[in-house]
Amino acid sequence: MAPFYTVKSDNVLKRVEELQAVGQDEAALQALHDVVLSKRSRSNPITVMEPIMLKYVELCVELKKGKMVKEGLHQYRNIAQNTSVNSIETIINKMLTLAEEKVAEARAKADKIAVDVEDLEASETPESIMLSTVSGDQSKDRTDRAVVTPWLKFLWEAYRTVLDIMRNNSRLETLYNSVTLKAFQFCLTYDRKTEFRRLCEILRNHFLNVAKYSHQPHAVNLNDPETLQQYLESRFAQLNAAAELELWQEAFKSVEDIHTLLTTSKRPPKPVMMANYYEKLTKIFMVSDDYLFHSAAWNRFSAIERSINKNLTEGQQSHMASVVLLSALAIPIITTTKTRPGYVEADEYRVQKLNRLSMLMGLNAHPTRTGLLKEALNKNILSRVRPEIRDLYNILEVQFHPLSICKKINPIMVKLSEDKDLAKYVRPLHQVILTRLLQQLSQVYTTVKLDFVLNLASFPAPFNYDAATIEKFIMNGCKRGELNIRIDHASQSLIFETDLFAPPKDTVTEGIQLQSSPADLMRTQLSRLGVSLHAVVQMIDPSVKENAEKSKQAVVQRALAGAEQEHKHALARKVIIERRKEIIETEIARKEKLIAQEKAAAAAKKAEAEKKRVEEELKRREEERIKRIQDEVQRDQAKRIAEEISSKTGLQLKPEEIENSDVNTLLNLKVSRLQTEQKELSDRLKQISKRIDHTERAYRKEEIPLLEKDYEQQQKTDKAFYEAAKKAELAASKAKFEENMKLKSRLIRISDDYKTYKAKLEKERKAATDAKRKAAEEAIAKEKAERIALWREKREQLLKIREQEEAEELRREQEERERYEREERERAEKEARVAEEKARFAEEKKKLDEIAKKQAEKEAEVERKLQEAKAAIKSTYTPPGARRSGSPSATEWRGRESTRVAAPADREAPVATTGGWRGREATRAPERAPERTDNSGAWRSVSRPTTERREGGFGGDRAPRREGGFERREGGFERREGGFERREGGFGGDRAPRREGGFERREGGERPPVRGPPARGAGAGASGSERRW
Repeated sequence: MAPFYTVKSDNVLKRVEELQAVGQDEAALQALHDVVLSKRSRSNPITVMEPIMLKYVELCVELKKGKMVKEGLHQYRNIAQNTSVNSIETIINKMLTLAEEKVAEARAKADKIAVDVEDLEASETPESIMLSTVSGDQSKDRTDRAVVTPWLKFLWEAYRTVLDIMRNNSRLETLYNSVTLKAFQFCLTYDRKTEFRRLCEILRNHFLNVAKYSHQPHAVNLNDPETLQQYLESRFAQLNAAAELELWQEAFKSVEDIHTLLTTSKRPPKPVMMANYYEKLTKIFMVSDDYLFHSAAWNRFSAIERSINKNLTEGQQSHMASVVLLSALAIPIITTTKTRPGYVEADEYRVQKLNRLSMLMGLNAHPTRTGLLKEALNKNILSRVRPEIRDLYNILEVQFHPLSICKKINPIMVKLSEDKDLAKYVRPLHQVILTRLLQQLSQVYTTVKLDFVLNLASFPAPFNYDAATIEKFIMNGCKRGELNIRIDHASQSLIFETDLFAPPKDTVTEGIQLQSSPADLMRTQLSRLGVSLHAVVQMIDPSVKENAEKSKQAVVQRALAGAEQEHKHALARKVIIERRKEIIETEIARKEKLIAQEKAAAAAKKAEAEKKRVEEELKRREEERIKRIQDEVQRDQAKRIAEEISSKTGLQLKPEEIENSDVNTLLNLKVSRLQTEQKELSDRLKQISKRIDHTERAYRKEEIPLLEKDYEQQQKTDKAFYEAAKKAELAASKAKFEENMKLKSRLIRISDDYKTYKAKLEKERKAATDAKRKAAEEAIAKEKAERIALWREKREQLLKIREQEEAEELRREQEERERYEREERERAEKEARVAEEKARFAEEKKKLDEIAKKQAEKEAEVERKLQEAKAAIKSTYTPPGARRSGSPSATEWRGRESTRVAAPADREAPVATTGGWRGREATRAPERAPERTDNSGAWRSVSRPTTERREGGFGGDRAPRREGGFERREGGFERREGGFERREGGFGGDRAPRREGGFERREGGERPPVRGPPARGAGAGASGSERRW
């Protein structure tokens, strides 16, 4: 069975604290190690595992367990890399911080040990003398090796472990690069050159394995610009660290790594990085004595530095220009490599090396001394350099003075030696000076004495040349084909080349030439002869020159004529090129956008799948964890029940039986076993009780006589003890009484003094108490008086405030009362106006009702007359057919019909009613009112009845329209403050106002009937309201 704390991971921290409390750190670390490496930990959440890992790495660092921490970090990376990268970063930073703190503590401890010397006068002890005989190390070195080195080794192993864990993982690449920078800083801080070489090799192997493991999930993508930028930053940090540690081979390898990354990257590098890149190359090439590429690197570095740093002072610019020109001048004219020229393998190796270095420098062609000098002059560097370097350039490259060249240059060399930045160019410059001396001597002399050359090549003491050195230099130049000099040891002289067929030398053409050598004259003899013959031909036949001039003019004319066309073609071609370039750029942008979209979609899909997988994995792990916990709980219960069965019943169960049995089976077994044991025990107790009863009866029979004897003996013993105790108590009481009496007599003698002293103390204390009481009463009275005065003052202020508030309240009440009375007056006036308006309206309503009644009577009379007219027409009308046929039957029928229709008209004309009181009033109107026939000046419709508009509608004198209406007078309209009114030929009359289409709502009344179609603008009103226009 596993320990109890592996069932639930939260318990392990409590267990570890208990073990640490008793000093068992090894056991605590082992407990944490078991939990971290167990399969159950894979299903635990990060919030549970992170505190465990923090405690785990803390103990591993404390106990220097590098292997265990490596295993734990590998396990935790597999657990947390899919869900929480920040947790991994926290754990790793915690471990590295603890390790660095331990190293710092060890160094402080070592320094303290070195300082804590018992005897300061004893500089050497016997032990130190014996150690110095067998070891060259000092005491400080041995102390560091014993105290600091183990922690340095552990910290180095920690860096290696972390880098190995996080390699080739895109989710951990940021943490990987940060740890890499920390490892570089570790090597710089503690000057660990060996570890730095191993670290560079580890990083190089990791980078080479990126392409190998690119098919794996979460592999590093070198096409990502951010990833490449992080790798470049780490490699530049590696380059800087290598330069600071002076590990130039590693620095050169770092330069190659940087160049590989730069060629891979699609994003242009930062100018600051490139400036740092070329600056480190200058140092590397200087250490390797490659002055050619050293000068090329300085040239590139100065160009970038001037472009990015616009705030350079004149002194800085002058110094940089001086270094650039001096480095170009210091390039040896005759190479001093150790390989022999002329061999194919050596030449191929040299070409490959030049190609490799040119590629690292970003150059399209191999640099040369002449090319670098020309480039420097084209940038106008000569005007910014120091005066002595400008003089040095003129002496070496412009002037021709073989007899005084060394004397002129020696003062300049002394000044350059004083500058620490320029002193490193003095030695190569002496080789250049010697080369120029021999070149210039070869153009003037054929044979010179060796002593003469030694006298001319006289340099200061550190750089002086002897005959052997000059001879070796000459032989090296001859071996490489740069010089053609023979040394005659018999005459101690130098013989310069006199061979007419010697090949040309490139080094000679670089310098200034005073005259051509015999070999040059022989080599250019034919060319000079051709030039002379051409001149002779032109002198003999001038037409040749004229023809040539004409041909030249023709060519010029053709060129001028075709220049415009060529210019147009060039512009068109430029446009085409620009268009093609835009198309290509558009296509590239489109492809990049498409690739980015595809990448984003793939990343989203991958993230979604990963999220789903993580959720399923978490769910599965949670289910497995719950099932494991349940199984574990059941196993624990089964084991506990089995232990109870074994302890209570003595039945030993095998482990296989416990594993194969469930809890219920074991409980049933336990119950049955306990019942059996209980039955056996009860039977055994019955037998024992019977046996004990018989034994007890026998005991009691035997002890009855013994008890009587013992009782008598006990009475005697108790009486003797009582007598002795009584005597002792009486003696003790008597002695105590005597002692108390003696004490009383002594106290009686001091009783008077005691009473006197007591009275004195009481009197003094009473006086002090009275004084304090009196002072307290005075203070209380004073405070009381002050508080009473303060209260009265506050009360007066409150009274004043209250009076002001009451006055304000009275004023507000008076204003409110006046406002209320004013409102009451206004309301009474309003009600009076409303009552008056109602009375006026009732009177107008009554008048209008009368007018309506009369109008209805008139309309009924008109209708009756119309009916009588129609009946009369019908009675006199004879159809055409009846007149033609003369049939009496038809005439008789029509006569009867007319008689029947006209008969009622004589009695009473029918009146069409629409219902309501207006209809009934209209039917009764002819009986009560006489017929009105006066219609002068008014227009009335006979086809449909009219209605009257009230209060702003169409009407007569009784109800004119007010407030913005119109009034018709003598055939026109007149504006009134209401509606329209017909006067003398207008709409409506005095007696019959127009009411067509309108309606009138009476308060609580009935809606009057409306005859004819509704007028425009008629609306509806609610019950109990009045519609007004």
